Amino acid sequence: MAFKGNITPFEKKVWLASPTMHGEEIQFVQEAYETNWMSTVGKNINEVEKLACEYIGCKYAVALSAGTASLHLSAKLAGIEAYGVPEVGHGALEGKKVFCSDLTFDATVNPIVYEGGIPVFIDTERESWNMDPVALEKAFEIYPDVRIVFLAHLYGTPAKMDEIMSIINKHHAILVEDAAESMGATYKGIQTGTFGKYNTISFNGNKIITGSAGGMFLSDNEDAANKVRKWSTQARENAPWYQHEELGYNYRMSNVIAGVVRGQFPHLDEHIAQKKAIYMRYKEGLKDLPITLNPIPDNTNPNYWLTSLIIDETAMCKQVRGERDFAYIPEEGKSCPQEILDAISSINAEGRPIWKPMHMQPIYRLNPFIVRDGNGRARTNAYIDGSSADVGMDIFNRGVCLPSDNKMTEDQQNRIIEVIKACFN
Repeated sequence: MAFKGNITPFEKKVWLASPTMHGEEIQFVQEAYETNWMSTVGKNINEVEKLACEYIGCKYAVALSAGTASLHLSAKLAGIEAYGVPEVGHGALEGKKVFCSDLTFDATVNPIVYEGGIPVFIDTERESWNMDPVALEKAFEIYPDVRIVFLAHLYGTPAKMDEIMSIINKHHAILVEDAAESMGATYKGIQTGTFGKYNTISFNGNKIITGSAGGMFLSDNEDAANKVRKWSTQARENAPWYQHEELGYNYRMSNVIAGVVRGQFPHLDEHIAQKKAIYMRYKEGLKDLPITLNPIPDNTNPNYWLTSLIIDETAMCKQVRGERDFAYIPEEGKSCPQEILDAISSINAEGRPIWKPMHMQPIYRLNPFIVRDGNGRARTNAYIDGSSADVGMDIFNRGVCLPSDNKMTEDQQNRIIEVIKACFN
C-alpha cells in the first residue's frame, strides 16, 4: 500500500452504507411477534404497500422478498406482454434480446437470464452515469425487434427520463425500471419507480431505507400487480385445496421484515437529507483535488445514496486490474482508485470500486454491447479495452465509491477527506 499517512484509524468502522435504525422498527416487529403474524401475511405488509403507493405515487405495490424478485417477475410480465405466453419449460424471454443498463449491479441483469433472455448492454453517458439515450436509439436501429428495456438509476441519480421514454415510446417498447438504488429520487418532480410499466424498489440492508432484506413491485396496472401477488405465493389458485395451473415462486415478503420497513418509511426524507449533506461535504472538502464527484444533472433530485468520485485522466497514476487482482505505481500528485481505497481502509473505513460494467463481467463478456463514438455511431463490441467511447469502463477505471453512511460524523468524514487528499501528495 502506497499511502503512509498518520491519521488515527477509527475505533469503530465507518461503513459504505449500513442500516440506520430509529426505534419504531422494533415496535412493529414486536407487534408481528405478539399477534403471531410471522408469515407472509399481516398488517405490516399491508401498511408498507400502502406507504409505498402514497410516497412514490403509484397505484399498486406488492411487497416481495427482494428487489431481485420484483425484477424477475417484471421480466416475466414484460416477456408475456411482448411475446405471448411461453411454451411449458421455457422462460417468457426465451431467446429474446433485452436492452439494459451496463453500469449497474448484476441484480438488474440476471432476471433477464432467469427468463431465458439475452441482455444487450447499453453504454453509459457522462452527465448522469446512466443509460445513454443516443446509444439506446442506435441499439434499436441495430436490433429493431427488441421490445423491452431494463433501466437502473445508478447510485440514486435518475437517468435522462424524457429522452429515454421518448425513444422507448417511439419503438413501442416496455420499460422495466430498476429504482432499487434511487428510492425517493425525482426527475422533474416525478418519483423514480413510476416511469416504467413495471418498477422495482429495494429494502436491502445498504439501501436508503431497509428491512434488512425485501423489495417491492410497483405499477399502475392492476392486472400486473395481481399477477405478481399470485406468482409470488407459488401461483396458488382460488380453490379449497392447493391448486396450481402455472409456475409460481416463493417471493412474498415476511410480515416481520415488513415491520422493519414500516418503521423506516417515516425516516426516508431524513435519510435523503443526511446523504445529501455527506455529498456536499465531500464536494467542498475535495474541491482542490483533480477529481469530480458523481454528477447531478439538471431536472434531478437524487437521493444521494452513494457519493462517488472519478479521478481526472491527467491525475491517474499507472494501474493494472485483472479479474481479481490489481497493481498500481504511486506517483507524486497523482492517484488511482485502489490507492484511495487502500488509504480509506487503513483508517478503518469502507469504500468500494465503482460497479464493474456488465459487459466486462466474464459471465456476460460475449453479449452485445452498444456504445456511441464521437460521431454518435454505435458499435457492438463485447469488450473495448481503453476506448474513450466505452464510458462505463472509463468510469469504472477511474472511479471510487466513498464512505456514505448517514451515521458517519462530520469529524469522521473530515478525516476521510484528509486521507484522500494525502493520496495526491
